[in-house]
Amino acid sequence: MSAERINAEQAVAWARAHGAVPHVMDGEAVRSAADALDAVADALEFPDSAGRDLDAVFDCLTDLSWLPDGQHVLIWAHHQVLAEHDWRAYHEIRSLLENGAASGAVRRLTVMFTAS
Repeated sequence: MSAERINAEQAVAWARAHGAVPHVMDGEAVRSAADALDAVADALEFPDSAGRDLDAVFDCLTDLSWLPDGQHVLIWAHHQVLAEHDWRAYHEIRSLLENGAASGAVRRLTVMFTAS
């Protein structure tokens, strides 16, 4: 399934059908890297003590110890909005999310990108 060809609602249904906890990041208002980092932190309910820079967000993505054990799916809805406003920031954040998800241990994280 290509996540970029489904909408956020379908991605949530897919996550739940596979026993995962969905976390939706609404990218409609994300216009900068800082906006994206805040949106990731909000969607995954980062602890208040977590930083909002690239290194801190990466550390959180590979930890997720505040979330229940098991599979988690971060669904970045409207991801193309950031790409349209800041191509470099988009690729930086997308790479951060993909690398963070690939580096996680106990609590698995999958990242899906949807247009709506």
